[in-house]
Amino acid sequence: MTGMADAALNDTSGTFSWGHAALETEFVTASDGTLRLVRLTRPDGSGDGVDAGDGVGPDGRVDPESALPLVELTAFGHGSGWSGPRFTGTALGNRLRHRGHRAGRAADREWLTVELHDEDTGLTAFVELTSPVGLSVLRSRVRLRNEGIEPLVVQSVSSLLLGGLPSPDALDVHRARNDWLAECRWYTEPLRATVADIHVGAHQHDSRAALALAGRGSWPTDGHLPMGALTERDGGRTWLWQIESPAGWRWDLGEHAGGTHLALNGPTDAEHQWRVRLAPGEEVTTVAGVLALGSGFDDAMGALTTYRRTARRPHPDHTALPVVFNDYMNTLMGDPTTAKLLPLIDAAAEAGAEYFCIDSGWYDDSADGGWWNSVGAWQPSSRRFPDGGLRAVLDRIKERGMVPGLWLEPEVIGVHSPLVAELPPDAFFQRDGVRLAEQGRHQLDLRHPAARAHLDKTVDRIVGDWGVGYLKLDYNIVVDPGTCGPEDIAPGAGLLGHAQAYLDWLSEVLDRYPGLVIENCASGGMRMDGASLAVSQLQSTSDQQDPLLYPPVSAAAPTAVPPEQGAVWAYPQPEFDDDLIAFTLGGALLGRVHLSGHLDRMSEHQLDLVKDALTVYKSIRPDLPDAVPFWPLGLPGWTDEWLALGMRAPGDGASYVLVWRRGGTDELRLPVRHVAGRQVHAEVLYPSAPAGGSALWDGDGLRVSLPRTPAVLLVRLTS
Repeated sequence: MTGMADAALNDTSGTFSWGHAALETEFVTASDGTLRLVRLTRPDGSGDGVDAGDGVGPDGRVDPESALPLVELTAFGHGSGWSGPRFTGTALGNRLRHRGHRAGRAADREWLTVELHDEDTGLTAFVELTSPVGLSVLRSRVRLRNEGIEPLVVQSVSSLLLGGLPSPDALDVHRARNDWLAECRWYTEPLRATVADIHVGAHQHDSRAALALAGRGSWPTDGHLPMGALTERDGGRTWLWQIESPAGWRWDLGEHAGGTHLALNGPTDAEHQWRVRLAPGEEVTTVAGVLALGSGFDDAMGALTTYRRTARRPHPDHTALPVVFNDYMNTLMGDPTTAKLLPLIDAAAEAGAEYFCIDSGWYDDSADGGWWNSVGAWQPSSRRFPDGGLRAVLDRIKERGMVPGLWLEPEVIGVHSPLVAELPPDAFFQRDGVRLAEQGRHQLDLRHPAARAHLDKTVDRIVGDWGVGYLKLDYNIVVDPGTCGPEDIAPGAGLLGHAQAYLDWLSEVLDRYPGLVIENCASGGMRMDGASLAVSQLQSTSDQQDPLLYPPVSAAAPTAVPPEQGAVWAYPQPEFDDDLIAFTLGGALLGRVHLSGHLDRMSEHQLDLVKDALTVYKSIRPDLPDAVPFWPLGLPGWTDEWLALGMRAPGDGASYVLVWRRGGTDELRLPVRHVAGRQVHAEVLYPSAPAGGSALWDGDGLRVSLPRTPAVLLVRLTS
């Protein structure tokens, strides 16, 4: 069906194929009447493929009985066919029958919609598959419609379900811990470490065990990233996934029919208190699950990175990559005043910053800095900005050739704010009629028109009247499990509804102000999910204040966010020696430089080091919006003494390798496989005077010498 016009919806053939040159699929009706995905292949130039499972032939086609139905779901009165933590074998999933499908192409994306129907309840599931042409990436979501005569309370629905993967014996599973100040910490273990071999033949039953992972609350990436990967230990094939949920999510892996299954879900009743009541004629749509195929982890991550670029809202910031100075980190720390800001603004402009963002505290008129419990009005402090007010400071930023920015925490209202009484009770998160409070704040529900009107008025004042061109939108509380508004039957559904309404509101803001740049932040990287990244232009990667602890975060951040969106702090200080200044600056050069630090107190020599870093960054940033990441030393460990991150430009373009040394031996060899065996020129770009450091190409890899710690090198490889 590649490139075809829309097919008829009444096509009920039991076997059909769909895809494009980089992704091939095949669907077959199994003996129980359910439609199953039996082939998911990424062909390469030699004709071999990366397929969904062990297969029964050279084409990688899986036995239909080893595959799984396209959709699994549970509802009141319709649970699972067996008990256990795996999301397979549900009663409704086994009753859904293929009623038709259609396919076509929209822009550079192939799409397929498969219609499944249950005669008993009248429930219809529309499986909506898409794949960007040329990418080995599959995106899936499920839309449910109640076509019956009775209401149906749905408790869980799969977004993407895949069976027939290789045996757990052959697979390693990869997960990423994501904690405040310690984001993107990937770790690996054999799948058999969780899903034990129970000797299925002796029991005539699959193991009930599952490796399950779930995110909770209004910080969707608190604890773990909503991602995972399977790699084949011998063959190197990789299945890499993300769940595009701004609220709850769940995935699980288990043993099925001698192979492995993967189930991707949004929020569920069991984990997140999510459920919805579908009256006759009503619909609900799941969050999306995305799967990328590759011949190794780096290869699959390259495909997922490119997919993320196709899935997000277009914006000029994604190619311009301006340098942002933010006054917060290790600098003003939420205590801005006119007297403190003016010299910083001048120094940032001299160093080469292009945006200047005033972080938290600009609205605080209290004498003791106790603004936390009273925020919400977002009016500038007259105490902090006595001469000309905040507008005079914003004008100074513009006069120095930079775009002004402000920090905002739009979703919260302090419990002592007058807005608590001015806004209606239903504009806030609530449970059993009680307005929720968390850490001295109430949470707005962006589904309510009064909440949206309040934030629209705020943004129109800040952006429309004051001329602010950058908003850092933070979120520093977590609400779990959610809210039960008048239309909700469970708090998890209320939370997801609010989170999706919040992203809709952001899109409407960008429609009104298309040049506005929005940074997504939630105590650093606690909202680093695909749904949020598709709307915002930048993503905060961490609040980590120790420059020696930031490298493992910045080295692994491209697993969660494309480099041109990943904001990495660079906060050099006048008390740092030259090596530490270079170390903290160099670590941001393959992402988005978020400059901070007391530049106004630096010597001329120290400020020259900052200028040197920004000059290098501006020379390489045209390559970053199309580059894909790779990791010459593998994904970084939190305590690794040497770390490395690479960026590979398309085609025969340059590759960049950023190397950190925090200890250990002073020399190391880094394999760079995609240019191994070629004649390659290795050029140290930063620091311009690397204090005895060097990088030499030996024909297959890069030999790096860094005689002191801490040290960093940015190397460009051209062949």
